[in-house]
Amino acid sequence: MERHVRLLAILASLWGALATLVGVSLLLLAVGALAILVGPEGEAVGLAAGLTAAVFAGIGGFTLVWGVVHLWVAARLRRRHALGRVVMLPLAIVNLLVFPFGTALGAYALWILLANDGRRLFETSASETIR
Repeated sequence: MERHVRLLAILASLWGALATLVGVSLLLLAVGALAILVGPEGEAVGLAAGLTAAVFAGIGGFTLVWGVVHLWVAARLRRRHALGRVVMLPLAIVNLLVFPFGTALGAYALWILLANDGRRLFETSASETIR
């Protein structure tokens, strides 16, 4: 099971890095839409550019936070911190909705983290941090 947790941490890191990259890209697109809004043709395309900037900024910000949380959780999983397991479980459930790669990652994470052997890996680290 140790091998599976290590692989899950790698996959969560990759998923987080990809989400972070997408989030930064969307934020840059939002800046581009704002640049059009303040440009010479800003009055003609004001509503469309403003709406596009707002949507890109909102989705980009959410995706950036989503990616950073996955990177943070992956670091905790590598160290076998119980908090990494606790935070990864709800992330895995939400990832089930992101077809197809998020679904695979979420199912794999749930399988590993809810199995008795996987649970024991994180219980030992929790008892060590209490001492």
